[in-house]
Amino acid sequence: MLVDGITYMHEHTTIDLSEIKNNEDCQLDVFSETVREYTKLYDKGVRNIIDVTNFGMGRNIPYVQKVAEESGINIISSTGFYQEKFYPIQVFRETREELALRMIKDINEGIKGTSVKAEIIGEIGTSHHKWTETEKKVFEAVVIAHKETGKPITTHTTLGTLGHEQVAFFKENGIDLSRVIIGHVDLTGDRDYILHMLREGAYVEFDTIGKENYMPDQVRADILKEIQERGYMDQVVLSMDITRKSHLEYQGGLGYAYLLDAFIPMLERSGITEASIDKLLVKNPITFMKG
Repeated sequence: MLVDGITYMHEHTTIDLSEIKNNEDCQLDVFSETVREYTKLYDKGVRNIIDVTNFGMGRNIPYVQKVAEESGINIISSTGFYQEKFYPIQVFRETREELALRMIKDINEGIKGTSVKAEIIGEIGTSHHKWTETEKKVFEAVVIAHKETGKPITTHTTLGTLGHEQVAFFKENGIDLSRVIIGHVDLTGDRDYILHMLREGAYVEFDTIGKENYMPDQVRADILKEIQERGYMDQVVLSMDITRKSHLEYQGGLGYAYLLDAFIPMLERSGITEASIDKLLVKNPITFMKG
């Protein structure tokens, strides 16, 4: 469970997507550099990180727990299956019921023979402008696991696409949308697209902060200002989704602290209130995880 303080809602302490992406930079396994950055976050008031690395993404619970111990950060682990091109083979072979049982075991018994139990289901994803049959099977398995365990759900939308379809799916399957975060919506740059999901009752995640090659941060800030004016700031959470060695400070990347050091001051300059910032960083994650 979360402790009082700032929460980053969508990160990967260690992750390995290097085989599929054919890029060694996508194997984030630099222990001492990660500890250094997490310790820096702790000094800035961060107390929780939701780690959404799951089956097939190089999930390594002992590694993550060592980072937690050395940095002081409370790291919450997850269960689920990411997106079709990254699925392990069992996702194609097993039924939705069997996949649900894998997630339920992670939640009730512990992950990969450890005592660490998953507290959230995610990140579960759809492809770019395409929802494959196997991805639909995973989402159906997630519905089963969620109804069995009550654990919240966090999603991946590829470049923000199919967010509305994900919301509709959960609604049709009787899921309380206040238990669902739709991820990467900031990559749409589309205020009205995001407001629709908020009106439906889902949480949305601005979780690619600093990735200006995809979307300028000022666009993110302007949309958040509109969300504040419309009264939906209770349903938004933040993160950076760091997945590469080159994202870290030691290789000249922005590093995890960028969100607090650069993006929050930008929000303040853009008219986001102190009360709203407290919701984004502290209150909303606690409310969402408690359910």
